[in-house]
Amino acid sequence: MASPTPAVIVFGLVLALMACAWLFTRKGPNQTLIRTSLMLALMCCYLMWMVTYLAQVHPLERPRRAPNMGSESF
Repeated sequence: MASPTPAVIVFGLVLALMACAWLFTRKGPNQTLIRTSLMLALMCCYLMWMVTYLAQVHPLERPRRAPNMGSESF
């Protein structure tokens, strides 16, 4: 069984980047829009990575071997 450590480490990294986006966004009329856009983009990238990672670690269907086609091997 695979360890959840990579998903937790990457989640911590994404949270740190989201905190930086929150704290270091320049003041201005569009500050809230910029913060929201950055944080949403980071979260979407994390979710896409996590779904891809988990699909490879725990596939829904087991890999199947092709039937042996004689003694020929390539």
